[in-house]
Amino acid sequence: MICSDHLFNLKFAAKELQRQSKKSEKEEKAEKLKLKKAIEKNNMDVARIHAENAIRQKNQSLNYLRMSARVDAVACRVQSALTTQRVTKSMAGVVKAMDSAMKAMNLEKISGLMDKFEKEFEDLDVQTSYMDQAMSQTTTTAVPQNDVDTLMQQAAEEAGLELTMGLPSAGSVGVSTQASVEQDELSQRLAKLREV
Repeated sequence: MICSDHLFNLKFAAKELQRQSKKSEKEEKAEKLKLKKAIEKNNMDVARIHAENAIRQKNQSLNYLRMSARVDAVACRVQSALTTQRVTKSMAGVVKAMDSAMKAMNLEKISGLMDKFEKEFEDLDVQTSYMDQAMSQTTTTAVPQNDVDTLMQQAAEEAGLELTMGLPSAGSVGVSTQASVEQDELSQRLAKLREV
């Protein structure tokens, strides 16, 4: 059986081979520098040795890189196999769970519970809306509107802004009328809830 330790070891080996390839590349460059210096000193025997070393390091670098690519390809196949193995195991568990759920499922009971849940949720919405309205009315009546307007005007003057407070625009009157209709509907629903 394939395990994640094998995958880790393969990925580690691929990285190590890449490091060795880079190391060989650096050594190739060093040998080329030595080759250049030997040629400048007109020492052809030493230059030939450095040239051979540079070629050997280049070949070694390419070999490490090829091997790294092969190991990386194997690691990808192992990763794919591990993933397939995990997915297969998960699918088997899901199928068993679905099978037992389907056997235990009573559609009428579930439908009844969902209807009851939706009704309770609607009732909660009505109660929350009523509480929000009651809280906003309490807050509005607790603080005189003139004091609020005066404070807003002072803050605007300190900030160097012009505050226009006047009659609501024509659009907002329509909105407030719509809000009062919605309020009446909510009040009626709340009254029905209290009767029950």
